Amino acid sequence: MAKQLDKITPRDEDFSQWYTDTVINAKLVEYGPVKGTIIFRPYGYAIWENIQNYLDKKFKAIGVQNVYFPLLIPESLFNKEKEHIDGFSPEIATVTQIGDKKLPEKLFIRPTSEVLMADFFQKEVKSYRDLPLVYNQWCNVMRWEKTTRPFLRTSEFLWQEGHTVHNSPSEAKNLTLQILDIYTKFAQEILLLPVVAGRKTEKEKFAGAQETYTIESLMHDGQALQCGTSHFFGDNFSKVYDIKFQNKDGKLEHAYSTSWGVSTRLIGAIIMTHSDDSGLVLPSQISPIQVSIIQIKKTTEITKVTNKIVDSISDLRINVDNSDKTFGFKISDAEIKGVPIRIEIGPRDLENGQVTISRRDTREKNQIKINDVEKTVHEMLKEYDQNLYKIALENRMKRTSTASTIEEYQKQLELNTGFVLVPFCGRIECETEVKQKTSTNSRCIPFDIEQVEGKCFNCGQESKLRVYFGRAY
Repeated sequence: MAKQLDKITPRDEDFSQWYTDTVINAKLVEYGPVKGTIIFRPYGYAIWENIQNYLDKKFKAIGVQNVYFPLLIPESLFNKEKEHIDGFSPEIATVTQIGDKKLPEKLFIRPTSEVLMADFFQKEVKSYRDLPLVYNQWCNVMRWEKTTRPFLRTSEFLWQEGHTVHNSPSEAKNLTLQILDIYTKFAQEILLLPVVAGRKTEKEKFAGAQETYTIESLMHDGQALQCGTSHFFGDNFSKVYDIKFQNKDGKLEHAYSTSWGVSTRLIGAIIMTHSDDSGLVLPSQISPIQVSIIQIKKTTEITKVTNKIVDSISDLRINVDNSDKTFGFKISDAEIKGVPIRIEIGPRDLENGQVTISRRDTREKNQIKINDVEKTVHEMLKEYDQNLYKIALENRMKRTSTASTIEEYQKQLELNTGFVLVPFCGRIECETEVKQKTSTNSRCIPFDIEQVEGKCFNCGQESKLRVYFGRAY
């Protein structure tokens, strides 16, 4: 077993420091020169590229088209939707001067692009024949965060944001839920995150939305992380930005819109769910390197066998480490980067016509005949992913509890931080009070839980909802 790197703080000793140590030691990012910004290193950006490539194909399969909109939003345009700007105003970065000239109107660096898209749609949409418009952009946005942490909260981050307009509320609502389903399956099947899908409460829904849907994941330490959202706006934005179309009856009608997105926050979720004290543990389908082949010595025979193995598993992302670095360093480097499968090839192995293969999650070493490598590697990757999901699901289940009163809820948080299912009245005022008392909030109204009548856990009023509350990043 490789020596644990001294730079990584043990996870159970200081989870926050462990996270930072893991991110930096795995060379995912470096801190930028401006507070709250990060520089994506190649390995970190490759993870995002794999996420992007997978989702982009899924989006295009249902008719989504990629676009790119400007970075800057005029103040007059942004102020049209008051509820929307109120939700972002504390985090908006503003451009007021170019060179030595003060601008006649403030320009906001986009925190999101609803208003830009809405302004465009107002000019583009005239008839029901123009609809639907189903757009998405991969871009950066800026929200000036007070407390920052790589991937989880940065002032500038990368994401995809989908924006659509439709000629009926049902079509818009169906698209909203279709996207949420793509997010849910992606999180569970590719990122191996056992997320809970559901609807946000009135307090937590997106500013300007009629309904917000979410996928929520639970990290190893019991804190929740919102991993993706899909918003149904109805005709809210259309009324503000006067997006109208002539319907089949020849009458003008306001269009119905949606927006939806995931961000580089997903990388933080992967790290905090799967990784350990020796560094990253990455799901195989988004890992930049799926198989690392480590040559113990540089010989003609080892090179020949390496090439044979590379050819046999050429459908995978492979890295051959034939550098002059020590064997121990090569092993540690593969471990801290979370490479799912490691193959070691040395003279002693070849004498027996075999190589040594190990999985990043179990670290068990197995001697495998060279001709069996292809079959073994593919079987191991499947078992590896299944095990990562199993461990994450067990953690979520272990950290999920119920409470019927605010006192029980607070006790559960002390005993076992995680998702706590409670009866809730749904009122914004009540949830604000819960946050003031406990520094926690609602995560979602889950789809897979029967909604029954009861008494609100905080105020005691009639309740028809059962909602997950908890601590969150």
